[in-house]
Amino acid sequence: MTQDWLDHVKWDERGLAPAIAQEVGTGDVLMVAWMNRDALKRTVETGEAVYWSRSRNRLWHKGEESGHVQKVHDLRIDCDEDVILLKVEQIDGIACHTGRHSCFFQKFEGTADDGRWTTVEPVLKDPHKIYK
Repeated sequence: MTQDWLDHVKWDERGLAPAIAQEVGTGDVLMVAWMNRDALKRTVETGEAVYWSRSRNRLWHKGEESGHVQKVHDLRIDCDEDVILLKVEQIDGIACHTGRHSCFFQKFEGTADDGRWTTVEPVLKDPHKIYK
């Protein structure tokens, strides 16, 4: 099998593309991460989300420490072919390292002159109990 499908993605100068994890069923955007060719290939091979961790400078199998794996149901790329969308089943309902369902738990409230970010999603599990 050829891997032309990997060449179809327009990787940036670092060989990365942003990857959006969206919950299958609810449509909630859970998180945004990065993928390189190897991460995308391993995601397809395993059926679970594998990302490129820029801070660790290595592949990162989502849930490798927390157990909060993402089972991939569908993979897509956008019209410019430079963003990857993963439709996932989030195991245990926690995608964020803060112990929340989604990384997008802060909502803007107010005006441009008097605005603030407010936490609108609860912590489902204490991160200190997730990451020992």
